[in-house]
Amino acid sequence: MGVCPSARMPLLSDNFTGLLRPWARPEVLTCTSWGAPIIWDGTFDPDVAQQKVGQQNLTIGLTVFAVGRYLEKYLARFLETAEQHFMVGQRVVYYVFTERPAAVPHVALGEGRQLRVEYVAREQRWQDVSMERMRTLHEALGGRLGREAHFVLCMDVDQHFSGPFGPEALAESVAQLHAWHYRWPRWLLPFERDVRSAAVLAPGEGDFYYHAAVFGGSMAALRSLTAHCVQAMRRDRGRGIEARWHDESHLNKFFWLHKPAKVLSPEFCWSPEIGERAEIRRPRLLWAPKEYALVRD
Repeated sequence: MGVCPSARMPLLSDNFTGLLRPWARPEVLTCTSWGAPIIWDGTFDPDVAQQKVGQQNLTIGLTVFAVGRYLEKYLARFLETAEQHFMVGQRVVYYVFTERPAAVPHVALGEGRQLRVEYVAREQRWQDVSMERMRTLHEALGGRLGREAHFVLCMDVDQHFSGPFGPEALAESVAQLHAWHYRWPRWLLPFERDVRSAAVLAPGEGDFYYHAAVFGGSMAALRSLTAHCVQAMRRDRGRGIEARWHDESHLNKFFWLHKPAKVLSPEFCWSPEIGERAEIRRPRLLWAPKEYALVRD
């Protein structure tokens, strides 16, 4: 990944963290070429972040899709651990999208925290469940979700919180470094290479490989992102093709064209299968074991 040269270290600050300390983690890259911070443990003061966001009277949305067997397998733990670690002390609304609203488990919520259940039709293929998420989110952003929340983080359900996931993760637009790929050279990253696809990135294009398990931002930024992905996937469908990694491929194309304002380090969404790494000090989200044969029917 490289590191941020100390001689050219930018003064990084935002409305959600205050002054950042990119120099506190000299062993990893803590800023992007366009001046966005890459958030690692130790580069921000969590107490200052709480104060900053508390002054803004924000409602933070968290969306998650729990369709088919993903509901029984993962949703309860996702929500229970979110109550322990996600935006603690802030006003939060969970938006659970599922085809079986009555099966959503009851989870005790703290003060100022709500859960909304939104019906979504079940798709026949898991690939379509993944890709239709962008269309569903885009429509929801034009409805109650867009009216209730100021910032939204969109996450996969097959993971659970393991550490504080606070206001330091908020920004106008937020992307997540993929845990399996953040150390890879750019030429090896699994961007879409089929020139027929709207998600295509040519050799030399692409800054980082971002994980679709976590992304977010303001209402305006998410409307732009989801609209781009919906239109691009519709174009691909009209040509009879699918991008290699479905909606994630299109998300990566969007963030190449429209740089994220903040990038989350792999600490914010880590896979235990990778094992221990010195730079991963405090994982915030952990992937669940992938049991595709069980949940993808």
